[in-house]
Amino acid sequence: MRDEQAGGLTERERRILDFEQDAPALPARKAVAIRSELGLTPPRYQQLLGSLIEKPDALAYAPMLVGRLLRLRETRADARRARTFGHSTR
Repeated sequence: MRDEQAGGLTERERRILDFEQDAPALPARKAVAIRSELGLTPPRYQQLLGSLIEKPDALAYAPMLVGRLLRLRETRADARRARTFGHSTR
């Protein structure tokens, strides 16, 4: 499908990005699909995906997906920082 744009990604990395693009929305179904389609545990999948979206080759391969995932990660990090370093009522 997007093999001509794969650049320096391994087949496993392309499979992870392709999977994430079409993954089930429900977490329980996604966890089952991660195990059956990729042979990974959900935490390991998240680790691999998290490091993968930092690669320029991943951005070139799936720009909309990687951009969305990077924005989502930044939004979550901002929310954690706000909870941790929010204003004190002292």
